Order: sequence, then C-alpha cells, then structure tokens
Amino acid sequence: MSARIVQAADALFYARGINAVGMDEVRTSAGVSLKRLYTAFPGKEALILAVLRFRHGIWESGLEAAVEAATTPRDRLLAIFDFLESWFAEPTFRGCGFINAFGELGPGYPSIADYVREHKRSFRKRTDQLVAAAGLPAALAPQLVLLAEGAQTTAAIFGTPAPAADARAAAESLIAAHAEP
Repeated sequence: MSARIVQAADALFYARGINAVGMDEVRTSAGVSLKRLYTAFPGKEALILAVLRFRHGIWESGLEAAVEAATTPRDRLLAIFDFLESWFAEPTFRGCGFINAFGELGPGYPSIADYVREHKRSFRKRTDQLVAAAGLPAALAPQLVLLAEGAQTTAAIFGTPAPAADARAAAESLIAAHAEP
C-alpha cells in the first residue's frame, strides 16, 4: 500500500512539482482513502522523504547497472554519463528530482534538505570510488560530479539529452588530463 502511494506521489511531484500537488490528489491517484494515506504518511513532509528515498533507489540501481556493464575502470567512470544520456532521453524526464525538491522547498524543510545533501554525497562517494579504481587523482571526482550535475540541470532546462554527451566529452578530456603518461 505504501509503495503505491509513494509511486503515485513520485509521478505527480516529478511531473508538476511538490507544491502544486496536494495530499488529496495523491490519495486519488494512489486509489486510497485519505485516512489510509495519513496513516502511512502523517504529513506531506514524510511523504516527500519517502519519494526521495524511492528516487534514490532508482538512481542507485540505474547508475550501478551502467557502471557494472562497463569493462574498464575508465569506461566505468564514463558510464555515469551514458546513464545520464539514457535517463535524459526518457519522455518523462524533468530534471533531477533532488535538485527540483531542493529548489522548491529550500532550507524550509531541513529534513528534506538534509536528505537531498545525503543523496548528492552518496553520488560523490561513488564517483570517488570509481576515480580511485581507475587509478586517477582524487581531485578528478568533484570535477566529474559537477559535470554530471550541470548536465542534469541543462538537460531539464532545454529538454534535450545532448548535455549528457557534452558532459561525457568533457569528462573524457578531464580523465585524459589527469591520467599519468
């Protein structure tokens, strides 16, 4: 039951924004009573956090599948951008749900802001691991993360997956510049 509510809320929040969607609309979309909705999620903040946790799981599994499909440490780093390109090409793509949530709610909801930061730290940590596995300097990881984050925002604004390829090309240049001769 909770999963159905989270998935309905995720679709609504992602398509229209968090503030534009009320709990009654989530209830209707999920096909549950308002009482059941509030039993599962005592308030909208709890539901937003559940949606962000759900999105984090989708992000993690998609990213890991792309990374694991690559055969070399360098290709695993570049798989980040291949994953982004396939995500950006989805017809429902509307940017990063975490950036969107933070942009809408900002610091007004500390628990949500903290979870957004946790998600972004998790991505940075995974990128750190991939950089280390490739034998590249640690300074490369934040640069690649910034490319990925910028690509997400740019793709959402312009409605095209092209920023992923641009970010991938920039990542290839950075990797080459940091690689030992």
